[in-house]
Amino acid sequence: MRLLLLLLATVGFSSCSLFKDDEEEPAMSETKPSLVGRIASVQEGSGFVLIEAYGPWKVPDGGLLSGIGTEGRTANLVATGEKLGQFSAADIRSGVAKVGDSVYYRPIKEENATGGSVETPSSSPSAPELETKTTAGEFPPKP
Repeated sequence: MRLLLLLLATVGFSSCSLFKDDEEEPAMSETKPSLVGRIASVQEGSGFVLIEAYGPWKVPDGGLLSGIGTEGRTANLVATGEKLGQFSAADIRSGVAKVGDSVYYRPIKEENATGGSVETPSSSPSAPELETKTTAGEFPPKP
């Protein structure tokens, strides 16, 4: 009898975890920034840095990077595509980069050509479209 009660209690407690499996896990953002490396060398006169990669380098040529250091320093970097072993080069676009700063990459979400396209405004409107309505007390425009 005790064994049966113990068995029922164990099954009852373990069944509580069954409901947690039904919950959906939050989806990972496609544009979430990821830590890709650290600044290993700064060439201030040439305006570029060498980044020591943490793992495989998955940053495209021309990819935008953010260097974040202590004291709130930041730097905007652009990957040049030049690589040598675990080191990759990036141009400094703005800010201050120092050795040891963390380097993050945030992918840019690609928009579909049809869904995310924005039409450019048409050329200047023709003369009839520019005519304004007259209200009481105003003089009509001269022809």
